[in-house]
Amino acid sequence: MEAESSPRSRIIAGARQHFLAHGFRGVTMDDLAAELGMSKKTLYASFSSKTELLEAVLLDKFHDVETDLERITSADSSEFLTALHQLLVCLQGHMGEIQPPFIRDIRREAPEMFQLIESRRREIIRRYFGKIMKEGRKARLIRKDIPVNLIIEILLGAVQAIMNPRKIEELGLTPKTGFMAITRIVLEGAITRKRKTKSS
Repeated sequence: MEAESSPRSRIIAGARQHFLAHGFRGVTMDDLAAELGMSKKTLYASFSSKTELLEAVLLDKFHDVETDLERITSADSSEFLTALHQLLVCLQGHMGEIQPPFIRDIRREAPEMFQLIESRRREIIRRYFGKIMKEGRKARLIRKDIPVNLIIEILLGAVQAIMNPRKIEELGLTPKTGFMAITRIVLEGAITRKRKTKSS
């Protein structure tokens, strides 16, 4: 509880809300200090630069994503299709927090930070989609003629090709619409035809 109300946590929460929704290019550290109702000295004691703060915001976001996905994929009573649905709804909610101004700014102002996004995103897809696909294979709801590892690599390849700032802007997508389209296409191809017919 104490950590949640610390100046550092308040700064990350405030910056996350602003950066992901409105972008960070036009926001100065002075602006953030004023918006959070704290002195510049307090802000700079926690973060020496906006880039350092941006990295903390991204790590905080990924921590929340992984906490939610771990809870969904670790549930004892998880049935494959229910867990898959929960996973996609969870990711849809998290992707909805990231708006086009943030994508624009990370492309122009902090492309090195996108490397952090790509790295953590790969880990998440391999770990959580890989786990749930293996469960689907055990339940005979994932087709047997394509290895699970290959399905995950196809998903990763599509995400890497499309879910980058340049391509998202070019296609007029948001992170939410882009990611959900990719996962829907890949997963509909992976789930057995028999089950898809029943659920359609």
